[in-house]
Amino acid sequence: MQLDQGEKGFSFSKEGPLDMRMDPTADVTAADVINTWPEKKLGEIFRDYGEEKKWGFFAKAIVEARRKQKFYTTTQLANFISSIVKGRGKLHPATLIFQGLRIFVNHELESLERGLCKAIEKLAPQGKIGVISFHSLEDRIVKNVFKSASTVTKEQKKQAESVMPVLKLLTKKPLIPTWNEMKKNARARSAKLRFAQKN
Repeated sequence: MQLDQGEKGFSFSKEGPLDMRMDPTADVTAADVINTWPEKKLGEIFRDYGEEKKWGFFAKAIVEARRKQKFYTTTQLANFISSIVKGRGKLHPATLIFQGLRIFVNHELESLERGLCKAIEKLAPQGKIGVISFHSLEDRIVKNVFKSASTVTKEQKKQAESVMPVLKLLTKKPLIPTWNEMKKNARARSAKLRFAQKN
């Protein structure tokens, strides 16, 4: 529900400071990144964490614009991005830029991988683990961690013939919401759920 709080600065649809920190004691805010980081690094954030195809275009435009006026609020940045985009698709033009900033500022992908590995480690034998992800970057991590834990390498087999994989996959492909569920809850549209069981 933090995403709905304007003062957190996650949403471009609500006026708020360009913050985006889940942990308010963290050092770096989205405003710090947008206003001070070099164009190359900004582009990498938009590309790697936002999966924005026009990452170079947006990074260059933001760096040029901030020389005249720094970005301090969510709507200020969102309106600027909208103003330099021709035409409108299904997504708001700022969607992937905001996604990339939020993921980067909060180290979300690294936290997901660490947390997932710890959760598997703590899981009781025959215990089940289910993970819902909301975009492809997250789902890829869940898929790879589950796949790695459900596979025995050649090296492991050499060390012990009876070695068992840590997990058994219960979903080969992720479960996705039905049309009815998406109609009731628009945020469910990108959700993917994967299950595994500890051996």
